[in-house]
Amino acid sequence: MSTYQPPYTITPEILNRVAAISEAIGRLTVLTDQARALRLRAFVAPAHPCARDIQDIHVYNRVRTIHGSLAIEGNTLSEAQITAILEGKRVIAPPREVQEVKNALAAYDRFDTWKPESEKVLLEAHRMLMSGLIDEAGIYRHSGVGVMAGQQVIHMAPPADRVPQLMADLFRWLAATNAHPLIASSVFHYEFEFIHPFADGNGRMGRLWQSLILARWNPLFADIPVESLIFEHQAEYYQAIQESTQKTDSAPFIAFMLRMILDTVTSSTPEVAPEVTPEVRLLSVLTGEMTRQQLKEALGLKDDEHFRKAYLLPALEAGLVEMTIPDKPRSSKQKYRLTDKGRQMMARHGGG
Repeated sequence: MSTYQPPYTITPEILNRVAAISEAIGRLTVLTDQARALRLRAFVAPAHPCARDIQDIHVYNRVRTIHGSLAIEGNTLSEAQITAILEGKRVIAPPREVQEVKNALAAYDRFDTWKPESEKVLLEAHRMLMSGLIDEAGIYRHSGVGVMAGQQVIHMAPPADRVPQLMADLFRWLAATNAHPLIASSVFHYEFEFIHPFADGNGRMGRLWQSLILARWNPLFADIPVESLIFEHQAEYYQAIQESTQKTDSAPFIAFMLRMILDTVTSSTPEVAPEVTPEVRLLSVLTGEMTRQQLKEALGLKDDEHFRKAYLLPALEAGLVEMTIPDKPRSSKQKYRLTDKGRQMMARHGGG
């Protein structure tokens, strides 16, 4: 029986982030429970164009998760296109990319039934994710592979004949470890990428399995799209893998993943209103005229690029928010305010 122990160090930074995530998840759990209770008391008519139930929010976050994970692998389809595929609509896009999305949607439909400690389930998940894309879907690779960051090889994986034993050791460790799930999931993710057990699809499988481990700890993680933030920090993701490999210690990767999880959790909001998308959250804090920095602080966000892509641009494109100096979008004096459309939406959501 293997007594394999993945090499990792628990740093003060890691401990602090585990504590911060646990606290944030606790708050989010309470608020989400309150939101569900409110929903039971305040029925929203399904015919209303802005009506969303909990299942709609679940689908919205699932689409964001799939988009983020596949985008890291080079898939160019947008969240709108992925939603269209989910709804059975025809999408004009490269057939391989459409197939990747269809596979991911089918795989994530099974998410709630999978046990993360099962190697058999992992092989089944890979078969679903990579069906029609590679010949070796659902089986371990038979040749050498490397971890790529763009066109650069940053890690040569162990020989193919060692993969079955390495994966068996890793699963035995996962089943037996008493490490906190936030740490155990990150260690598994890194070790999985180090072994690179499949001919293709290792990145999306590693991220899927970390989410699966976390969702068994707290079901909220099934609807927290960490992959979206990883996509926005893709270079750091690969750098953390490379640094951990060089140090023979996955601490750098653990610290990176915990930062992504913490940032995602702290920017998540329970769906109290019928449709609390990021742009609606932006509207809810926008009073009078506010600068970009004031809006970020009001939302409790730190990452400027995440704020711009997930919150500000969608609100501007939807015509919910407008610039005070539209002819000089990069002006240092630029501020933002609600449009008539934005005020009408907030009125529907019960906001001021």
